[in-house]
Amino acid sequence: MRYWLMKSEPDEVSFDDVLAAPASTVAWYGVRNYQARNFMRDAMSVGDGILFYHSSCALPGVAGLAEVASSPYPDATQFDAASRYHDPKATPEQPRWISVDVRAVEAGRYLPLAELRTYPALEDMELLRKGSRLSISPVTSAQWNTIVALSREGKR
Repeated sequence: MRYWLMKSEPDEVSFDDVLAAPASTVAWYGVRNYQARNFMRDAMSVGDGILFYHSSCALPGVAGLAEVASSPYPDATQFDAASRYHDPKATPEQPRWISVDVRAVEAGRYLPLAELRTYPALEDMELLRKGSRLSISPVTSAQWNTIVALSREGKR
């Protein structure tokens, strides 16, 4: 089992949106970074743990725990000319972009980025590196365990 941090803008898809979705599952669409795409395509497996992270908002942070709920498949938004994620170079025969389904597992205490920065156990986390902008990044099992424990303190 592997662990991941996946960023979503809460105005687009929040953790509460995932909790409210049928089977608490949504498609993770719109990734347009090759390294993040490769993580989904080549390294993620059903059941892998996800730190669902709210980004590009007033208080960025880990909003909940989730899991990978499907194998990778072509992101349908790349073929939709009306979508802001449309890619005219992608074809159904040769898709360029990948989606996976993500299932909400647990809503814990919201963990703001500023708080995460205070824990020595997380100092090597990709998210906390200066200039890190990846929408999907690997998380070590030690980092995962630290964040899960923090999330469960004062659970909402």
